[in-house]
Amino acid sequence: MKKTSFTFILLSVLFGVSLGQNDFRSAIEADYPYLDKLYKHLHSHPELSFHEKETSAYLAKEMRDLGFEVTENIGGYGVVAVLKNGKGPVLLIRTDTDALPVVEETGLSYASTVKTKDDIGNEVGVMHACGHDIHMSVWTGTARMLHRLKKQWSGTLVFIAQPAEERGGGAKAMLEDGLYEKFPKPDYALALHTKAEMAAGTIGVRSGYALANVDMVDITVYGKGGHGAYPHTTIDPVVLSAKIIMGLQTIVSREISPLEPSVITVGSIHGGTKGNIIGNEVKMELTLRSYTDEVRSKLIEGIRRVCRGEAMAAGLPDSMYPAVFVRDEFTPATYNDPVLADRLSKVWKETLGEDAVKEVSSVMGGEDFSRYGRTADKVPISIFWLGVIEPEKVAAAEKGEIQLPSLHSSLYKPVPEPSIKTGIMAMTAAILDLMGQK
Repeated sequence: MKKTSFTFILLSVLFGVSLGQNDFRSAIEADYPYLDKLYKHLHSHPELSFHEKETSAYLAKEMRDLGFEVTENIGGYGVVAVLKNGKGPVLLIRTDTDALPVVEETGLSYASTVKTKDDIGNEVGVMHACGHDIHMSVWTGTARMLHRLKKQWSGTLVFIAQPAEERGGGAKAMLEDGLYEKFPKPDYALALHTKAEMAAGTIGVRSGYALANVDMVDITVYGKGGHGAYPHTTIDPVVLSAKIIMGLQTIVSREISPLEPSVITVGSIHGGTKGNIIGNEVKMELTLRSYTDEVRSKLIEGIRRVCRGEAMAAGLPDSMYPAVFVRDEFTPATYNDPVLADRLSKVWKETLGEDAVKEVSSVMGGEDFSRYGRTADKVPISIFWLGVIEPEKVAAAEKGEIQLPSLHSSLYKPVPEPSIKTGIMAMTAAILDLMGQK
């Protein structure tokens, strides 16, 4: 039997007849006033990574009210909500819940004024500057829509609210706490992420590598300090650090294939106390970006080798070679399963229209959603981009007339209504297609 289109199924259920795309949108619009309140609450009550206590409780209640079986405190403040509806596939739908240590400057009436202490005791502002409030609103709205449509799908939904995406540790924590053992193991996993330069009403799709490996590396360069007037009696760690930084740039340009994307950025360097003093050490912080595990390994090994080589050339003993520390908050590259990604792209073009679905390039940002597809189970995953900016602003930016605030900016200001509605349409369409119809 020929498969019935998603749009036909949804409209038939909601209205009893097959209507046009505008009527399909109106089905979600009917629920939007509720979601608008939810979104503004989440936006104005952000919480930092690993501190999402109130946010997780808020989302847990939303899911319990819909009849999901809810478990809290998985991998920290993670929430797992399960809805079983007969035999069929198991789908994992993820939202991230944490915010950033950013003072909001959007001027919105519902802007965050939250201030708190970070993990090292500094007072910081807190803001949803990466769109996780949009993600949570779409996640909730999709669950509400699927609850209404239970007669039209069969299988098991596993909706998870994941903490600490911004720290790259939330997915790992939930998996290590038994996400795939304590709860139904997914056949597919889906997520979305806002895109700061894409128009609301559109989505971006990418098959294969979508986001990069992300590593943070700390280097301490040692030296032998002394008087700035007598440099010959010292081994200057500032000069040594400068040589290391320049040497690191050749790893990407001369050791990695030009066809393999990779980045080494030294984002922070601190050393010395005064102009006429040669200090004993310099501290640097780096970020590394790559797609494949092989390139990642080459970058890390190359950094260690350059540091050793420059220290040796400077005359330092082995015991004073630079200390290279790769942080464990590693985020692996996100690989969208090509078969799944291509299938969903077709569904979205049918549901949203050809012009609303954009092929986008891979980016060097990171997303720990990737971990749900990197266990031994090899679960097919796919994440898509959600446009959230007024179309006229996007058009002006493309002409060079304005510059749009990026993700993590204190000025980042998604337009919620069309963004959330489009996200719900896209995610609901994807789930119903993967679940099939009764």
